[in-house]
Amino acid sequence: MKMPRRSGLGRGLDALIPGGEAPSFGNVSSIPVDQISPNPRQPRNRFDPQELAELAESIREHGIIQPLIVSYDEGSGAYILIAGERRLIAARQAGLENVPVLVREASDQERLELALIENVQRADLAPLERAEAYRQLADDFHLTQEDIAARVGKSRETVANTLRLLKLSPAVQKSLTDSQITEGHARALLALPTAQAQNAALHTVVRHELNVRQTEELVRKLSGEKPPTRPKPEPLPEIRALEERLQDTLGTRVNLHNRGTGGGTITIYYYSDEDLNKLIEQILGES
Repeated sequence: MKMPRRSGLGRGLDALIPGGEAPSFGNVSSIPVDQISPNPRQPRNRFDPQELAELAESIREHGIIQPLIVSYDEGSGAYILIAGERRLIAARQAGLENVPVLVREASDQERLELALIENVQRADLAPLERAEAYRQLADDFHLTQEDIAARVGKSRETVANTLRLLKLSPAVQKSLTDSQITEGHARALLALPTAQAQNAALHTVVRHELNVRQTEELVRKLSGEKPPTRPKPEPLPEIRALEERLQDTLGTRVNLHNRGTGGGTITIYYYSDEDLNKLIEQILGES
């Protein structure tokens, strides 16, 4: 009996595969690597050459342990890769003619979602690659941020913040891609309204190797925001009582500032020349 199809991508790749069952090795086929086309919706576009070389060496020695997932495209007669692009590239580098695959039905949207899930769940995608994948889901398939969040197992706020990275200037995006700055730096720079302002701040961040907190402070200064002031500590009860006694005696406002080291200051306020003369007479004992 056919199992009902499950929905949602946060649970894994099997959530989008027709039939609702996790791929099993009983369904594995072997097909030539030259019959497999890359997924045009693959969100990941950067692969570390050293990691690929190491994976290729492992494949030469042990073969491919986890099958690739592909779908068959009747129009072109080719297999479209859904998941496993690193394994496919490394298999070609290792000189393999055939690779193990699981053939599954998948629409264009499902190919993107499955590729996105595989990379996101393995933490392989760079921030801007995630952002671009979310944009494709939103623009090409008309999914809301809530829809995307449900499919990739993230919160709506996370999806929204990732999409905002696409508003960064090209220079900031390149620095993020090249790992000159972190995603935290990039989010801080987003608060600047123009590309010119972002680029100017970026130059300072990179040149002085500012951390994220320092970058946030720089952005506040460039935005004209004043740093938050610390609230003044409340005076001790005995200091407050002494201030009130002095105010009753002198008839004006008095502040005591105790440094806590045995010293301090007394500030006596007056509001006219007449007030000043009265205070002098009181303090000096003159009539």
